[in-house]
Amino acid sequence: MARQFTPKQVAQAIGVSESSLKRWCDKGLLETEKTAGGHRRLTIDAVVKFVRSTGQQLLRPELIGLVAGGGRKATLDKQAAAVLASLTAGDDLALRRVVLESYLGGVSLAEVCDRWLAPAFAKIGHGWENGTLAVYQERRAVEICQRLLFELAALLPRPQRDAPSAMGGTLAGDPYQLATAMVELVLRDAGWQAQSYGAGLPAETLVAAIETTRPRLVWLSVSAFESRQNLTAAVALIAAAATRCGTALVIGGRALGEDVRRDLTFSAYGDNLHHLLGFARTLCPTTDRPNASEVAARL
Repeated sequence: MARQFTPKQVAQAIGVSESSLKRWCDKGLLETEKTAGGHRRLTIDAVVKFVRSTGQQLLRPELIGLVAGGGRKATLDKQAAAVLASLTAGDDLALRRVVLESYLGGVSLAEVCDRWLAPAFAKIGHGWENGTLAVYQERRAVEICQRLLFELAALLPRPQRDAPSAMGGTLAGDPYQLATAMVELVLRDAGWQAQSYGAGLPAETLVAAIETTRPRLVWLSVSAFESRQNLTAAVALIAAAATRCGTALVIGGRALGEDVRRDLTFSAYGDNLHHLLGFARTLCPTTDRPNASEVAARL
């Protein structure tokens, strides 16, 4: 269940009067729920959605359980450097502050993952391979990032009941969980009912999942594979199931060079999460959300 707050708490966090906040609620700009006694309550995901759509700032985010300093915008390049530094140093709080304040300031989760997290882990992995970083630093960074993704997921609005569904993961021999977790997060941010099934999955169990859940889209993140022969056979098995069920199969990942992809069957390939989102929108176009200026004009 999403965390809930009173109008007074949210008003104090944003830095406005309680009457102003209640007026926004009455206009439908800020979704509210009612207690059994008829009192307004606001969920954290509704507050985050409002802040992002209106350009408001959270002056005291700690009042609703977020990291102090959230909501301020900063240059993307500086934030990317800060993300890498915090992951390398194992600074959990600094990473949360950088990402949360940028997300609340309007930066998309696809941007966070594509421009900050993925490049940071590529550099950390390179440092681990050439001996400039210890193994524990890489493992620690992964754990910190997983906690961050979990926290971000809790801030997302709940998908509509009729929202398209998606599922995915990594195949046997591929233990990397971050990429598939990022796919889930970004699709959920776009309004999909998306669920990652984790890492190291046999092709047969993914086929069973496709046939049981009948998703509109299934993704495979491929950061490593046991052999090209095994990869080709696994993807072919999954692609056949996807075709039978009317499901689109999207593949991506650092291990999928052009020579590897040549032997695979799929609906779409993406180098990054922006590509994935672009393809997802061709499957299920969504109503354009009002921009910040349009919503702000109604405040």
